[in-house]
Amino acid sequence: MNGKLLILCICILAGTGLFQPAAAQFNTSYPPCVVGSSAVKGQTPETAFPICGTTTFTQQTVPQCGQDYVPVPGCGSYQDSGPFWYKFHCYVAGTLGFLINPNNNDDYDWQLFDVTNHNPRDVFSNAALTVTANWAGTYGPTGTSATGVGYVQCGSFPADNKPTFTAMPNLVVGHDYLLMVSHFDSTQQGYSLSFGGGTAVITDTLKPKMASIEPDCDRMHLGLRTNMRMKCSSMASDGSDFMIPNTNITVVAAMSPTCNGFDMDSLVLTLSAPLPPGNYQLVAKTGSDANTLLTDCDALLDEGSSIDFTIEVPHPTYLDSITPVACSPTILNLVFKRNIQCSSIAANGSDFSVTGPTPVSITGAYGDCDSNNNTRVIHVQLAGPIETHGDYTITLLPGGDGNTIVDACGEVTPPATLHFTAYDTVSAAFTWRSDLGCKKDIVYYFHDGANNINTWQWSFDGGAASQQQNPVRTYTTFGDKVTQLIVSNGVCSDTSAQVISLPNTLKAKFGAPDNVCPQDVINFLDSSIGQISSYTWNFGNGSTSTLEAPPAQQFVPVNRSQYFTVSLVVGNSLGCFDTATRRIMAYNSCIVAVPSAFTPNGDGLNDYLYPLDGFKASQLEFQVFNRWGQRVFITNDWMIRWDGTVKGLPQPPGTYVWTLSYTQKDNGEHFFQKGTTVLIR
Repeated sequence: MNGKLLILCICILAGTGLFQPAAAQFNTSYPPCVVGSSAVKGQTPETAFPICGTTTFTQQTVPQCGQDYVPVPGCGSYQDSGPFWYKFHCYVAGTLGFLINPNNNDDYDWQLFDVTNHNPRDVFSNAALTVTANWAGTYGPTGTSATGVGYVQCGSFPADNKPTFTAMPNLVVGHDYLLMVSHFDSTQQGYSLSFGGGTAVITDTLKPKMASIEPDCDRMHLGLRTNMRMKCSSMASDGSDFMIPNTNITVVAAMSPTCNGFDMDSLVLTLSAPLPPGNYQLVAKTGSDANTLLTDCDALLDEGSSIDFTIEVPHPTYLDSITPVACSPTILNLVFKRNIQCSSIAANGSDFSVTGPTPVSITGAYGDCDSNNNTRVIHVQLAGPIETHGDYTITLLPGGDGNTIVDACGEVTPPATLHFTAYDTVSAAFTWRSDLGCKKDIVYYFHDGANNINTWQWSFDGGAASQQQNPVRTYTTFGDKVTQLIVSNGVCSDTSAQVISLPNTLKAKFGAPDNVCPQDVINFLDSSIGQISSYTWNFGNGSTSTLEAPPAQQFVPVNRSQYFTVSLVVGNSLGCFDTATRRIMAYNSCIVAVPSAFTPNGDGLNDYLYPLDGFKASQLEFQVFNRWGQRVFITNDWMIRWDGTVKGLPQPPGTYVWTLSYTQKDNGEHFFQKGTTVLIR
């Protein structure tokens, strides 16, 4: 089998009431499922029963044996005592629904594994192979369903009544799966297993057939491959499952080098005599065992089905194929139609030479040698990469070992040549030029296109892209921009990136207080951004400056308070300008004082009682008390004013006592004042 392999593990704990949270929870004395080199069919992962289609599988009894502990993510490890394993394949992707129905209302647990490209026994050591599982201690049916929980259910007490159904997992087309059933119950009661409710298809519609055949050099042995695994037991060892028409030479023996004890996908057929050169057919027939070959699901290889093959006149295996050469190759890969003896390849590469526009040296050669020390590919190792475009020639010649190369039939490959094309390496290095402006910048990008470059992939800041050789890009925001270029000549590619600096960002900015007193001297700090060449300050008080750090300023209002507008205009060498403005409130007095009277009648004049000019006071507290000493108002914000009410009720006219404490922001000096105010209505 190939593709992705999943394993599903099911365990049953009947009548034990055991909880399963830890690795050693189920340490039983069951005998091992594998005794020596023998294994009972289905009781180990590697001997799993095939599940064919959606037919219900019934296991009447469960022999007792023990295997190992299965790691369960988030739960620990649980022992798979009394296991049975089943395998199946996904032919159409979708969800897998299945039901495990105990014969005696027992407690079954199960676990699903993905063992693609793993030894099936890796399920006992690799927790990452787990797909999902349900180890609930609840009795009764279990499996997967559309309403199952979407997490691994750990072991539990039966009384906990944990869910026994887990959400249906998604199967992937072309992947193989296994199902393991494990039983703890000493009564050896069985179960039934059925599939349904999901959208995946696990029914094989492919018919078994002979896929390929390769005659051996001695012409007395044929290597046969089938398109799927077949039962080893269905192969007649006397070769009577096959015949070769129109010749008196017969098949006298059959064996499988890939049989794992249960199924196989290749056979070696022995003939009664060497076949002379010519064209032949191998035909399947009913053998001495009363059948042809059978798949794991008992599908017959059709009687009369055939495969053509040719016995060739002995001839050498020629040098005739090289894989397409990649960019800057350091290895050349030669492909042969028949196996080459690895022992005939000169390890120092002296069987080969390469000529072309630039000198090429060879340092070694080797094959992908199989168990018979044969290879179909020879890798020629170069001393360095070929980086110059042109047509090259690789020549096979007798090497330091005294020969060229020899195929598996002992035929010497004659000297020969093969031609191939190498390509120049490429560079994605690019240049650029910018036209800077006040509102937008235009950047012109250039690439030389050397060495037959035919594709350009530009990526700019903001997700923009271009496939032009020399694109033009307009930017309306300035600063550093990252530009990347990927180039290719169809074989070689390269990537380059640069930070494009657009230095004409211009932003006027300065700091200033919101409020000032008559005696305050204000220093204005420029924080503008850009390559600034000119400054123009206007302070709104009659003063101006063209210095980056202008002289200190004072703001004296004509009335009790007055706004002054301060502006800064900055410019750069491109003739671009930007302006920033701030409004400053100047007060004619910064002495905190409390009025001696107020009239909260809503006429807009003296309607509130509060500390006047408290904008330079910190840690302020202002309180008002009535004639009985009751506090009627308190605030820590001088702008929150008393309107002469308490909880919405107007207070009577009269004299009120106030207290005021604060700290002067400028010098940290602390003040405390108290006095009286008359509320007039």
